[in-house]
Amino acid sequence: MRPEARHAHPVVAAPDLGAAPLAVRLLGEDWVLWRDAAGAPRAAPDRCPHRGTRLSLGRVCDGQLECPYHGWRFDAAGRCVAIPALPGFQPPASHALAVQPLHEAHGLLWLQPDGGAPRLPPFAGGMLDHLRQLTVGPYDVATSAPRIVENFLDLAHFGFVHEGWLGDRAHAALADYRVEGSADGFVATGCTAWQPQSNRLSTEGSWVRYRYELVAPYAAVLVKLPEQQDGYRDEIALFVCPADEEASRVWFRMAVTDHNSSDAELRAFQHTIFTQDQPVLESQRPRRLPLTGEVHCAADRSSAAYRRYLRENAITFGVQP
Repeated sequence: MRPEARHAHPVVAAPDLGAAPLAVRLLGEDWVLWRDAAGAPRAAPDRCPHRGTRLSLGRVCDGQLECPYHGWRFDAAGRCVAIPALPGFQPPASHALAVQPLHEAHGLLWLQPDGGAPRLPPFAGGMLDHLRQLTVGPYDVATSAPRIVENFLDLAHFGFVHEGWLGDRAHAALADYRVEGSADGFVATGCTAWQPQSNRLSTEGSWVRYRYELVAPYAAVLVKLPEQQDGYRDEIALFVCPADEEASRVWFRMAVTDHNSSDAELRAFQHTIFTQDQPVLESQRPRRLPLTGEVHCAADRSSAAYRRYLRENAITFGVQP
């Protein structure tokens, strides 16, 4: 099994999995999600073992997943418990689905394809009670997950892609910053940027200190500390579902000091920032992050560290050698 399958990946916001089965795509495979009779989320390959029909086209009856073709039903453990055409038949184990549990964290449901102990990315801001928590997304992006993560770790584009918001051309020069290894990936510290509007409450430009952390192959966290807003702290996590090699679904999990703005206002600010990034991301070629063939400079330390991490951990989904 490929190394990416040994990590948990976000597949849906927890509130978005309701009473009906839901189709999702992860690492090039189709999955069906549903809630069992106890409300616990479940996942299985989106394919009935009988005739290969997509189970996500069916329905959930008393917590059991029903195939839309012949009405076969599967319980929370994946056992086939009913074949309507043969009411007295006891289906054998060969008729079962390979069910995986879903793990809830950071407002999302996570699926780990190998079925092992879940390897969920840490998000320290999500554990701080004084910070306000909310989820932004999803965004469907026509590029690989590694391209999206690398962009999130990049400071040098602020004055151009986010001019007037997170940067301006007159302050494009970057101070020296450090990248050090961590238990989950790496940490970049000493990052600073001049920002006309670092967050929704900003009324004037200020220098902002950043700390970046790679916490999983397709997940990263940044901490923002504006110098002119004492006590203000934003922690924003990027969580990417690698749907296909060149297609991804993106969520942001925000933990912020701002308790005055509405959810809609906070989401609108983050939406503006990411939709400035999205056309640039979708324009990059190749869409899979190349480990060779692109040039670099000293401002790209985080990018270089990320590509090195992918190589050292044999992560290849969304990567071009």
